[in-house]
Amino acid sequence: MFQLTPLEPVDYLVIGHLTRDIAPDGPRLGGTAAYAALTARALGMRVGVVTSWGAELPLGPLQPIPVASFPTDRSTTFENIHTPQGRIQYVRHVAPKLDYYMVPEVWRSASIVHLAPVAQEVEPSLVRNFPSAFIGVTPQGWLRSWNEEGRVFHTEWPECSFVLERSGAAVISIEDVDGDEERIEEMAASSRVLAVTEAGAGCRLYWSGDVRRFRPPVVNEVDPIGAGDVFAAAFFFRLYTTRDPWEAARFATQIAAYSVTRPGLSGTPTAEEIAESMVEIY
Repeated sequence: MFQLTPLEPVDYLVIGHLTRDIAPDGPRLGGTAAYAALTARALGMRVGVVTSWGAELPLGPLQPIPVASFPTDRSTTFENIHTPQGRIQYVRHVAPKLDYYMVPEVWRSASIVHLAPVAQEVEPSLVRNFPSAFIGVTPQGWLRSWNEEGRVFHTEWPECSFVLERSGAAVISIEDVDGDEERIEEMAASSRVLAVTEAGAGCRLYWSGDVRRFRPPVVNEVDPIGAGDVFAAAFFFRLYTTRDPWEAARFATQIAAYSVTRPGLSGTPTAEEIAESMVEIY
């Protein structure tokens, strides 16, 4: 049974787990679904989230957004440990998988469907279930696995070509593939449009046999967590509305740069930042 807020049609549907992220200052709400939903809402879209959430934490800023949650006692939980050699990530629990039957019928006609796995929880076959939608994928959660202790590592993605060939666009980070350029080229060959984010260096975009780079403005970085998810939602929105991948990449790079200047979910875009980023920069 679903736990639902009152339902109306949505424009932007996100399918993926909200997560409980263990941070030095205590647990906090996270996950691609959270950042993408708030970004899409800030961009003026009606948003819905399909997830499995244990309600250990209040939904806070997500509360105005309708959430269809498959019941679970414990949410997908991550812990990040920062060391001089880099970040070590652990997955402490994974909530149930998400499939098409969990999507409320009134949401199945969404204009944009964002498949947003974080821990192998989104069924890849969902890419076939929304024939009239623009489907954007952030395959981060299909590109990671974990050992018996929960330590996360990069892994193969058997459904890669199947999903990418049926999607309108995909967004990955350079970290998702451990900097493997050969793997990026393979993914670009299967994708209509592929954006690769590179943290403070911005992004590169593969489209129609071409690749271009987009540099972000210089900002004071406070918290980079979630910037890639903000980028993805902004990119899918702008690509859907303009049908111009280059413009979408430029816009999303600007929005993502603003996001790192504030901590956590407060990094999702403001009306002023959206207005500034809408002005084309050549």
